[in-house]
Amino acid sequence: MHRFFLLVSALVATTTLSADTTTIAVAQRSWAELSGRDNWEGLLDPLDADLRRAVIRYGELAQATSDAFIGDPASPYAGASRYAPGAFLHRTQAPDADAYRVTRFLYATSSARVPVPDTFITRPAPPGAWSAESNWMGYVAVATDAGAARLGRRDIVVAWRGTKRAVEWADDLDITLVPATGVVGPGPGWSQPAVHRGFLSVYASRNSTSRFNKQSAREQVLTEVRRLLDAYKGENCSITLTGHSLGAALSTLTAIDIVANGLNVRGRSNPNDTVPVTAIVFGSPRVGDDQFKKAFDSSSTPGSGARLLRVRNAPDIVPTILPAAFYRDVGVELLLDTRKSPHLKKPGPGPAAWHNLECYLHGVAGTKGDGDGAGFGLEVDRDVALVNKEVDALSDDYPVPAAWWVERNKGMTRDVKSGRWVLQDHEEGNLAM
Repeated sequence: MHRFFLLVSALVATTTLSADTTTIAVAQRSWAELSGRDNWEGLLDPLDADLRRAVIRYGELAQATSDAFIGDPASPYAGASRYAPGAFLHRTQAPDADAYRVTRFLYATSSARVPVPDTFITRPAPPGAWSAESNWMGYVAVATDAGAARLGRRDIVVAWRGTKRAVEWADDLDITLVPATGVVGPGPGWSQPAVHRGFLSVYASRNSTSRFNKQSAREQVLTEVRRLLDAYKGENCSITLTGHSLGAALSTLTAIDIVANGLNVRGRSNPNDTVPVTAIVFGSPRVGDDQFKKAFDSSSTPGSGARLLRVRNAPDIVPTILPAAFYRDVGVELLLDTRKSPHLKKPGPGPAAWHNLECYLHGVAGTKGDGDGAGFGLEVDRDVALVNKEVDALSDDYPVPAAWWVERNKGMTRDVKSGRWVLQDHEEGNLAM
């Protein structure tokens, strides 16, 4: 990670891990308010208690993608989910595992055009690798009956993971602006929007040789969202996108795509009967140009159904590294500053931790506001040990090892018959579509 920042002045850093101690609480505010019906007016500074919990909840659902990812290049399953869809949220120890069920895994391929330095490609795929063309990128989930009762609606969640693999680093660095054709086109007040070519490649590329990406990630997610809306057409529904870093960029593309193409319209006879679309994203790089911003802002008008809350940690360079002369921020910003936390290393744990999702969630749990005089205190009692799940950010006052989240024995198990140690780092069914 540090080499990346030093060698290439980098773009997007790795996602990190989380698992919260909070669960869905009975909110005093309506779910529509918390989903940005009024663009979070009056809820951000100071941060509203109900919104704080909601943001953490979606951050946890994004974090599960990192917790489940098989990243060891020695594994034939590198690039896949460690867990199968049926027990996914329970296996990742997501706090609200009973509130949602995963209905589909999402896979992406790429047509990256920027070469990756050899220092990032440590070894070729091992023999028998599950896929040479695709990577698992996230999941779609829907609220269970119990979850819907607590949330106040049937929430459909799309969670995208952040950068993990070498080809994705190449995508992150492919910063050329290209037309977002198909995702969002020209409209009243804006010409054809352009977006980051690398992000669009992950979202929209297909590969006919891969059984996982004969459909693009875009086609997979839109098909599943439409299927779930049809399945629950008699219910009050919402669509929530979440992700960190690269996953935040993909969430932004998904949000505008759903609204611009009318996927959230419930009935063709009534175009005003729409399902609200909300993206709650963390550490997001900028995604598109000024025309993209105009299109996104237009989609966020009352009644249209798209909102985006962009959570940014002040010292994190990723959200601002793409030049504002060419790229524009979209949505509403929730500003954190984890340097104010008394629980983290001083003078600071460094760029990797500042971009780390678990550190972001620590910041959401404790931020008082974005004013210089605002303090920091854990308004949500999240275990501070979670800060060190993947990085070394926690103060040395805490006896918590760095990067402690690992699979038991790194997935090595002892075969009963032979007595030999073999790699068994995945569940059967983890390659489900």
